[in-house]
Amino acid sequence: MTETLHIIGGGMAGSEAAWQAAEAGVPVVIHEMRPAVGTFAHRTGLLAEMVCSNSFRSDDDERNAVGLLHWEMRAAGGLIMQMAQEHRLPAGGALAVDRDPFAQSVTDRLKAHPLISVSYEEVTELPSHGNWILATGPLTSGALAESLRAATGAEALAFFDAIAPIVYADTVDLSIAWMQSRYDKGETAEEQTAYMNCPMDRDQYEAFIDALLAAEKTEFREGETAGYFDGCLPIEVMAERGRETLRWGPMKPVGLTNPRGPKPHAVVQLRRDNKLGTLYNIVGFQTKMKYGAQAAVLKMIPGLQDASFARLGGIHRNTFLNSPTLLDSQMRLKSHPHIRCAGQITGVEGYVESAAMGLLAGRMAAAELNGGQLTPPPAETAMGALITHITGGADAQTFQPMNVNFGLFPPIDAKGGRKGRKDRYKAYTDRAKQAFSEWLS
Repeated sequence: MTETLHIIGGGMAGSEAAWQAAEAGVPVVIHEMRPAVGTFAHRTGLLAEMVCSNSFRSDDDERNAVGLLHWEMRAAGGLIMQMAQEHRLPAGGALAVDRDPFAQSVTDRLKAHPLISVSYEEVTELPSHGNWILATGPLTSGALAESLRAATGAEALAFFDAIAPIVYADTVDLSIAWMQSRYDKGETAEEQTAYMNCPMDRDQYEAFIDALLAAEKTEFREGETAGYFDGCLPIEVMAERGRETLRWGPMKPVGLTNPRGPKPHAVVQLRRDNKLGTLYNIVGFQTKMKYGAQAAVLKMIPGLQDASFARLGGIHRNTFLNSPTLLDSQMRLKSHPHIRCAGQITGVEGYVESAAMGLLAGRMAAAELNGGQLTPPPAETAMGALITHITGGADAQTFQPMNVNFGLFPPIDAKGGRKGRKDRYKAYTDRAKQAFSEWLS
């Protein structure tokens, strides 16, 4: 009988790893500390809970690296992508989901699998024997993080991550805000309700920036010196980098037409957060403002002056490994090869990237337990680019969490002259799909 695979953590990576291993015939136990032991960011005890955005980002698999990663995960029978599609919400070109039904469906599918069981307990020490995948994510419990630090003889790295506020839709003033996807992406009437847009003129924008910079912020505790992940910067940090930074970022006024007045100086977008359309999250508005100050500043946004919040934003510390130093090409800890690591703790950033590394770790562990070894995907693929980055492609001295992007891929041979950006990205995805299909077979 095949030995049991134990997975610590039931987030995106742990859930996907469990599914892949079980589908390969390996018995799996998921060890999840929630709901008995909570975290700052989680609200439930469901597996694969989405704690930040409800978006898996772009679903364009022809010219976008994360969309290509979606394609690869679907091709590999990924559970996370299956459930995301089942609970998909209109979001223009993005893959956004109804977060609670999504997590419930992932939990139900895993618990219904005959080879998967879930043990609700906190694992406080790195296991000394057996077959394990460590997929505890960025919010690894303090005791386990300390055990990992002691066992590897290395300091874990850290950065700060932030979450965005969620607004009750019926408290948004639609005599000011309007419904429209940027560049009118989405063909159906429902898709055109994916986003609410709140316009600002120049004076409103300048007043908002002033209030944002002056607002009381959450202070770090003594000894916390980690930086921010650039893909999830708090809005006030962006504002500190220059008064126009937000207008070139989450508040850019391009691709939108205000039906009630002149072209806005800036626009705040809200994206539908659930299937009922009762909740909308403020896109790109991660923040570390204290709750009282936060509500006051956000209500300065035209259309949100009477808004009620289902959740205010916040900030939390994320922990990850210096993976190029600590992991081998099979995602195993070099010092403890019976333990693989997967997900955000390896230094990938984002729901999709975390689930993808769980998919690979689950398949690699299953192959080993079944008497074989799985070669990692080619570096020309999205999954291959990520695993190459975390297991040796990155400089260990400057290693930081990374989203999938075409900069991680081997360059395209520019025969016939330099390609335009769209053609170049299409060439990357065409090459990746062929290589990934060959790897799967």
